[in-house]
Amino acid sequence: MTWASIDLNADLGEGFGRWRLTDDEQLLSVVTSANVACGFHAGDASTMRQVCAMAAERKVRIGAQVSYRDLAGFGRRSMDVPAAELAAETAYQIGALEVFARAAGSRVSYVKPHGALYNRVVHDEEQAEAVVEGIMLTGERLPVLGLPGSRLHTMAEKAGLPVVTEAFADRAYRVDGTLVPRGQEGAVVTDPGEVVERSVSMARFGVVTSLCGRPVGVRARSLCLHGDTPGAVGLARRVRSQLETSGVRVEAFV
Repeated sequence: MTWASIDLNADLGEGFGRWRLTDDEQLLSVVTSANVACGFHAGDASTMRQVCAMAAERKVRIGAQVSYRDLAGFGRRSMDVPAAELAAETAYQIGALEVFARAAGSRVSYVKPHGALYNRVVHDEEQAEAVVEGIMLTGERLPVLGLPGSRLHTMAEKAGLPVVTEAFADRAYRVDGTLVPRGQEGAVVTDPGEVVERSVSMARFGVVTSLCGRPVGVRARSLCLHGDTPGAVGLARRVRSQLETSGVRVEAFV
């Protein structure tokens, strides 16, 4: 399935204290949805407040990027967290971001897991169900952004939550449609021209070339542009420009 329009999302607010990783202000001039770190893998109260204010001013949708509690590992280390604890921590992160989103005149519009949690809930039903339970604890029926065919989406649909399929402009794919683990060679696509080409292919035709060279079907309503890579802002602008030139409308999914 392809779409007449596509959402562009990026991970923002990924700093802590005086440390800053992403150029939030510039990326917010390109993307339509902002996955804001909620303090568990990155982000702090001041950063969340600032990003929400900038996003609201630019009418960019605010999403809660929930994670395992792993500041030291940037949320990319696999963890075994009891389901009840993960559900509570998911709700906690969404609630914290909601305060700043509402203060800025906006709201949390969706939820997206980060890093190791994102990869875990593709296959782990218990962890996926815990994330969904955490969303339900907030009392809001928030859309869930994630990988097509993931257990997370299965559990979200079972709970009556909207699901939004996502693809990655700069990540390599396996033939089964899952992402190549970051520790494996070739997991991140670094050539800007290739990133742009892949983005257009996924948005227009729903197809991307896997790491082994075979075509893979990708049903994406939203395209992720990582903000923590070198030249991220310039690359994001190139992707958006080429999408629009190719006849794809760039707009938020909610």
